[in-house]
Amino acid sequence: MNISKHEQRVLHVLALGGAIHHERHDNGKIRSITCFTREGHVLTDCTLDVFLRLKRRRFIRSQNGRPYRVSRKGIEAVRAQLNQR
Repeated sequence: MNISKHEQRVLHVLALGGAIHHERHDNGKIRSITCFTREGHVLTDCTLDVFLRLKRRRFIRSQNGRPYRVSRKGIEAVRAQLNQR
């Protein structure tokens, strides 16, 4: 599956335990996002555009209003990195 470099980086961080926190407008649409690594650092590669592409492909999901995490489909799509081997 073709995934851009930025999407791959975000999925990799999420697969290692990161999360995407979001804020919504009054109408329910997502206004801003912040991607946190497992250690609590902010990932700047995760923009709203990258987030929407990952969400549209169902690589990430949120349950009951909680932060977005990687889905099973996202884990299957992410390629192995050196620190995962």
